[in-house]
Amino acid sequence: MIILMKKNVTQTQIDQVTEWITSVGYKPHLSQGVERTLIGAIGDDRGKIHLKAAAFLPGVEKVVPILKPYKLASREFKESDTVIEVGHCRIGGGGFTVIAGPCSIESEEQMMESGYVAKKAGAQILRGGAFKPRTSPYSFQGMEEEGLRLLKKVGEKTGMPVVTEVMNTVDVDLVEAYSDILQIGARNVQNFALLKKVGHSKKPVLLKRGLMTTIEELLMSAEYILSEGNDQIILCERGIRTFETATRNTLDISAVPVLKELTHLPVIIDPSHAAGHAKYVLPLTRAAVAVGADGVIVEVHPEPEKAFSDGPQSLRPEQLYRLMDEVAVLKKAMEEIGGLP
Repeated sequence: MIILMKKNVTQTQIDQVTEWITSVGYKPHLSQGVERTLIGAIGDDRGKIHLKAAAFLPGVEKVVPILKPYKLASREFKESDTVIEVGHCRIGGGGFTVIAGPCSIESEEQMMESGYVAKKAGAQILRGGAFKPRTSPYSFQGMEEEGLRLLKKVGEKTGMPVVTEVMNTVDVDLVEAYSDILQIGARNVQNFALLKKVGHSKKPVLLKRGLMTTIEELLMSAEYILSEGNDQIILCERGIRTFETATRNTLDISAVPVLKELTHLPVIIDPSHAAGHAKYVLPLTRAAVAVGADGVIVEVHPEPEKAFSDGPQSLRPEQLYRLMDEVAVLKKAMEEIGGLP
C-alpha cells in the first residue's frame, strides 16, 4: 500500500502514520518529494485490510494499493527517477555514466595502467574484480583482499570511485571497506541472503540481471535490497541466455525501456558480457545511448591477449577512447532530437 499524505502535512503527522504502520505489522518506507510525501507500507497480504484504515489518520489524503509484486522498486511508489550519487558522479537523471576497467585485478602495474587509461578516456567510475566467479575451479579466482587494496589505491590516485563484485555474505563488510559500489553479479542475482546483507549497506549496489532471469525477477531481487533499507540500486542488463551462439549472451536491449517504465531505478548496460567479443562492444554501447540507458559498464585491459580472464571481450585503450568520443556525440544528438531527458 502507498499512503499519500496531504500537501500541508506536518512532521508529527508523518511520524504518527509511520508508527501506526509499524503497529499493524508492516514496515514503513518514506519517500519525500518536493510537493508530496509518500509512505509505503511493506509486508505480506495477510494484514492489508487493516491498512485501509490509514485513510482516517490525520494528514492522510488517500491510501492506494500497489498492484506490482515489487513495491518499493515500482513507479507506483516513486514516480521520479532515482539518481545515485557516488563522489562527484551521478548515475541516472539524464546523464550517461561509463564504468570501465579490467575484468580481474592481476597486478599493481596492470591495475594502475588500466586506471589511468579509464581516467584519460573520461570514464567516471573504475571497475575491477578482486573475487572472480569462474565456471572452472582451475581458472584464476582473483587476488581477493590484495586486489581490493590495489583497486582502492588506484581509485584514490585517479580520483575515481570504484566498483567491485561481492560474492559471499561473509565478504560484504570487507568489500564495503574498499569499494564505493558493491556489485552483485549475474550468478548471485537470486542469492537472497546476499541481497539482504547488501540491503543493510550504506553503499550503492550494482545489481546485474541473471542469465535466465526475467525482468520481474530482477525487480524482485532489487526489492529484497530495498526492503532492507538500501535504496541506492543500479540495475544492469548484461545479456541473457538464448539459443543463439554467435555471441556469448543475447543483449536484451528492450529491457531498458521496459525497466524505465516499470521502475524508478537507474538502468545501465554491460555490452562486454553480453557480446563476449570486443568488436561488438562499441555498437552495443551506441544502442545503449539511443535506447535511453543511464550508462554502460565495459571491460578494458592494456593488453587483452594477456588478460587472466575475459580477454576477448576487453577493449584496448584506443577502443575505449573511441567509445567515449562516440558516446559524447550520440548523447548530444539524442538530446537535440528530444530522445533523451
